[in-house]
Amino acid sequence: MAGNSSRRGAVRKGKKGATVGSGGVRRRGLEGKGPTPKAEERPNHKKYSGGSGSGAAGRRGGPKAKGKAPGSDQVAGRNAVLEALREEIPATQLTLMVRIDADERVREIMRLAAARALPVVEATRTDLDRMTDHSVHQGVALTIPPYEYAEVDELLEIAADRFEPPLLVALDGITDPRNLGAILRSADAFGAHGVILPERRSVSMTASVWKVAAGAAGRVRVAQVTNLNRTLAALKEQDVFVLGLDADGDVTSRELELGTQPTVLVVGAEGKGLSRLARETSDQVVSIPMAGRSESLNASVAAAIALYEISGVRDQHGLA
Repeated sequence: MAGNSSRRGAVRKGKKGATVGSGGVRRRGLEGKGPTPKAEERPNHKKYSGGSGSGAAGRRGGPKAKGKAPGSDQVAGRNAVLEALREEIPATQLTLMVRIDADERVREIMRLAAARALPVVEATRTDLDRMTDHSVHQGVALTIPPYEYAEVDELLEIAADRFEPPLLVALDGITDPRNLGAILRSADAFGAHGVILPERRSVSMTASVWKVAAGAAGRVRVAQVTNLNRTLAALKEQDVFVLGLDADGDVTSRELELGTQPTVLVVGAEGKGLSRLARETSDQVVSIPMAGRSESLNASVAAAIALYEISGVRDQHGLA
């Protein structure tokens, strides 16, 4: 035992007289415990991903509410989850807060989840906060797998199947998911056949986009490309006109004669506008006439106005 004075060597003699040793306890206490585990491996850390944290049990003793699976994302909020289920967005799990106040939306969510045989689990508010990165979840979260991007040719096929000239939207450096979500809603409202995103320095299809798009993300296909300018050049070779949207344009949105043709509308980054290469690739650069003092519009607002103008031109020619 530590401090056993009858053991040989346990008694130390010093200036203050004989003292009983610790039996090696203090020495072992000075030994290192190895490297500090990563935040994701420490149960008490907010980034811990090894379980549900508080151990909230699933419905009727079912599985515990798991954290975000690798590559998955969470659609949070009652309206967003309801729209996602109505649009039959691919999903792997519905999570409800324990003792949730079930209003009409929650009851409809549960009915749609049951119809799709989705696993339904319960979690504490703390668990849901962590799963949804502390977004406003209202006690409801839907786990969705990684988005399956379309090919650009698929977007052209959608237009062909509708017997309509293609109308695509390409985003040049858009990084705000709220802008992408709003652009998807406008694309859906004004008959666009798809949206094109570059892989680098661009927003991607996340749960935040699903929430802002409010169902449009399930109706408008999105393609992701390695190089946007090469993609635009390839589209031009297929007789698709490239219209760049910028404050300093060659024509205004009210003079979109090319709107009746196969078109890809390129929307520039927030505050920066079109990149030099995108501008050089464009067949026309289009601006939106403004009588007020504002020098520019939000990217999603500008896209909505331009799509509305193109839709109007196509309606006049019986193409929509």
